[in-house]
Amino acid sequence: MKKPGQVRIIAGQWRRRQIRFPEINDLRPSADAVRETLFNWLNNDLVGSVCLDLYAGSGAFGFEAASRGASSVVMVESHSQAIKHLCDTQNLLNAHGVIEICHEKALHYLESASQKFDIVFIDPPFGDMNTSEICQSLITHNRLNDGALIYIESRAKKSPANSPLPIPPTWHIIRESQRGMVQSTLIKT
Repeated sequence: MKKPGQVRIIAGQWRRRQIRFPEINDLRPSADAVRETLFNWLNNDLVGSVCLDLYAGSGAFGFEAASRGASSVVMVESHSQAIKHLCDTQNLLNAHGVIEICHEKALHYLESASQKFDIVFIDPPFGDMNTSEICQSLITHNRLNDGALIYIESRAKKSPANSPLPIPPTWHIIRESQRGMVQSTLIKT
């Protein structure tokens, strides 16, 4: 059983290393099983990719992507305490060449950045699900490379009658999984 305030990197160069994170309301790192499923889905697309981890929180997605061979990862987080822990982990792993940490709100970052991404992780606090606005901002501000992959983590649907994710009509869901209260969706643009 993992200790509170820690999550482990599952595979790659930093395999089994622990990431520490502060206890902040709505900060809920994805479970190992959820991340394992996602990174199995991304296996052939990850090496050499440019990734964006919006709502980085603990940094579990971003550090895992870098550990498994992403060429660069931008982590965007607005909470000061979480930023401090992300920087501490970046220093511990000596990941300055591959990880960039930005202390900003997700939408502001998308408006002001100039970089394009191959893979985007969108895992906001469940109470702050502005998925439609984030997806539209990725398009409006031209933040995606051709054929980019978008991972969205959301509260699990209680029934098939619940509304689908509000994604642009040109995007296609290629994988979905539900584990406990978490819905994982991988989308190709």
